[in-house]
Amino acid sequence: MEYISSREELRSIYRTPDSADVAVRKELGRLDGHCRSFIERSPFVLIGSSDGDGSADVTPRGDRPGFVTVLDESTIAIPDRPGNNRLDTLENIVANPAVGLLFLIPGMNETLRVNGEAKVTVDAALCERMAVKGRPAISVLVINVRAAYLHCAKAFMRSQLWRPDTWPDRGALPTLGQMFSDQLAVDDSPEQTDRHLDRAYKETLW
Repeated sequence: MEYISSREELRSIYRTPDSADVAVRKELGRLDGHCRSFIERSPFVLIGSSDGDGSADVTPRGDRPGFVTVLDESTIAIPDRPGNNRLDTLENIVANPAVGLLFLIPGMNETLRVNGEAKVTVDAALCERMAVKGRPAISVLVINVRAAYLHCAKAFMRSQLWRPDTWPDRGALPTLGQMFSDQLAVDDSPEQTDRHLDRAYKETLW
């Protein structure tokens, strides 16, 4: 199999958008009212990051709509809640601040993309400001926005992601406990692992 190895070769396959095209012009250097409104209504964001060696990672962040705070037109804050303590994203950002964000709103096929530079803070006032049920954020990602733009609906229309009639039967798929049992040398049974996970979901979301 042959692979494309240069930008010129790649661009020979795809049409280069004109500077007047909406696809080019839509990119903003700040958050306007529409971007702010989108973020305030989004309960879910994907964060793309990479370490100092270029190894990449994408991680989900989710909470009630409005959990990502718009501090001003160029700055947003994302709280970190209890998790598995791998810290893939946070360690990447300490090494390389460049991030790409994808905000989703359930049922909406359009998305919001935000690119910028992130820093990790444990500022007490900001962590407390982003508390849920009396529990402050463990840390907060503060992101300086470099580019923001709305992404069209084609990917979600093709995937039919929000159409329940296209969803697979969850009962036909293995549980996470069953998958861990197959992948890892764990002492617990799949049922025990699933019970541990259910307890964690109930007790340590925030």
